[in-house]
Amino acid sequence: MAKSEDSEKPGRIKQLRMIAQIIKQANPKGMPIVFLSAVGTLAVVVVIGLVTGYVWYAVFIGILAALTVGLVVFGQLAQRAQYSILHGQTGAAAAVLQGMRGNWQVTPAIAVNRDQDIVHLVVGYPGVVLVSEGPGNRVAKMLKAEKQRISRVVLGVEIYDVQCGDGEGQVPLGKLQRHLMKLPRNLKKPSVNEVKDRLRSLPRNMPMPKGPMPKGARMPRGPKMR
Repeated sequence: MAKSEDSEKPGRIKQLRMIAQIIKQANPKGMPIVFLSAVGTLAVVVVIGLVTGYVWYAVFIGILAALTVGLVVFGQLAQRAQYSILHGQTGAAAAVLQGMRGNWQVTPAIAVNRDQDIVHLVVGYPGVVLVSEGPGNRVAKMLKAEKQRISRVVLGVEIYDVQCGDGEGQVPLGKLQRHLMKLPRNLKKPSVNEVKDRLRSLPRNMPMPKGPMPKGARMPRGPKMR
């Protein structure tokens, strides 16, 4: 079964082509920027080699440096492109959160109201983080209610609430991962797992949002939280 599932996954080259198409759709200048950044890096290193007299050594190092720079720029543009595609979609914050590296557990849509505002649940080293999608004047009540409900299960654990959006006091989608990464580490790994176990007992008693949640749109993983 595992082999058949693996065979259905696109190969590495095909994945890169798919990502390149996404970048091209979001930013027509994206791929030329990747190419020019790589070529420019190679040119700079080769010029240094000509000046110092180590031309062939510089060519070898320049190729490696060009590939590295090109891949870094490619990854950054891919992330920006996916953010732009996800922006405005229902469940976009959940897709971004699920791309976080490290000991994070994301439970999408633990609360949804009739206006399709959503609250997601995240558990990690900071404790419990509630992330909302929707206008601030509507999601504030939802966050307060979920915070009260969860606090009964995870006594003594820090609970944060984060509003994701473009409004005043909200965290933009593109900065959501970084915002959570900057939260203080209040728990150790055993405590994080214990909190996860406690929260599994919480019932879900809300309607799911209309329309499909973003699928296959998981964001590129960011750096691990230290």
